[in-house]
Amino acid sequence: MLDQQLMTDEIQKTFLTCSLGEEYVALPVSRVVEILDPKPATRLPQAPEFLLGYIDLRGESILVVDLRLLLARPFKEDTTETRIVVLSVRNGESEMSVGLRADQVFEVTRLDDDKLQTFAQDGLLNWDARMVEGVGRRNGDFVTVLDLDRMLSSKVIAEFHQAPEET
Repeated sequence: MLDQQLMTDEIQKTFLTCSLGEEYVALPVSRVVEILDPKPATRLPQAPEFLLGYIDLRGESILVVDLRLLLARPFKEDTTETRIVVLSVRNGESEMSVGLRADQVFEVTRLDDDKLQTFAQDGLLNWDARMVEGVGRRNGDFVTVLDLDRMLSSKVIAEFHQAPEET
């Protein structure tokens, strides 16, 4: 039992690191199903720009989200380093697989000193931290650890992507 707990603790401290241009993001390795080369997605009618569509993965339809567009970054064409990271995401009581398109996938690793700084004050500087679990460092560089469940929740996405209020 103790060995199982130690193994669980180690997995929870391990991340898959990816890039969006010059920015590094990390995804909990425990949620990674597999990593795919990019493939064309079938578009969905009336889908938001960040929802690229769906792909077939061994008979299962997987929604694919462009991580750049979801996080309000400019679009970038696929390169030889672009990957789709298929993840298990909680949606209420159930789990589903979702693909995140990232510019590049680097490694499975731990953060420096296993430290993760959180931003407890949502709304500070008019910034919404719900998509971010915290910030750590890997080899001295900043890495943003994403909160997958909140980041992909319909409510958070709708609020994040609504038009800014006029002042």
